[in-house]
Amino acid sequence: MPIHDWTRIPAGLFHHFHQDWSIEIARELNRGRLPKGLSALVEQRSGPRESDVLTVESTRDPGRRESDSEGGVATAAPPTTRIVRRTTKEIYAGRANRIVVRHHLGRIVAVVEIVSPGNKVSRAALRDFVEKTIDFLRAGIHVLIVDLFPPTPRDPYGIHKAIWDEIEEEEFAFPEGKDRILVSYETGGLRAAYVEPVAVGDDLPDMPLFLTNAGHILVPLEPTYRATWDASPEEFRRTVEIGEMPELDDGSP
Repeated sequence: MPIHDWTRIPAGLFHHFHQDWSIEIARELNRGRLPKGLSALVEQRSGPRESDVLTVESTRDPGRRESDSEGGVATAAPPTTRIVRRTTKEIYAGRANRIVVRHHLGRIVAVVEIVSPGNKVSRAALRDFVEKTIDFLRAGIHVLIVDLFPPTPRDPYGIHKAIWDEIEEEEFAFPEGKDRILVSYETGGLRAAYVEPVAVGDDLPDMPLFLTNAGHILVPLEPTYRATWDASPEEFRRTVEIGEMPELDDGSP
């Protein structure tokens, strides 16, 4: 299903879709895509600039080998995306490490973030998002970011460059006609970014989500996006497709 232009409607409508999509992705990952011992959970954040976060958590002994697990298998072959960046540089950021309350199922190994308009509404909001992502990577947590919104004056080269500049400053330009970003970060001795620029009207590709260093699964973005869309109310879908809110009926004859 082609990506919709979510910039033409109120942010609250995307927030509704965002929440449902996060849950649909979690359900799909938990249907055997994750190796046994890993669970995908949606954790709701508070505040206008915080989005829901989909975390993958482990109950497995860290020393246990992947081959001993059941369920899905993490692939060791490098993912294929349009742009790949790698670095061995350490991550530095201006803030102290964030204190995280761990879920009872165990340690967090990966996070999926779906960017919302609130994450870019101000410099402070964008800075919070970038620093949160850097905190995850510094803690050894792999991150997949889905940004279906175009660059703003706060991130003129997109959310990926704003994050990657905290690790290693490199030139980045969107390919012609592609101004939305999907990016998966692998963190470990070698840090890597697998970047896939997309555009309104494109189908969403599967994106890698790393569970271990060099081991990843593919997250089915397109099927989960379609399932979420199909489950949305008809009035909601019509509003998104035409790009404007319906006129209110005041009851006049």
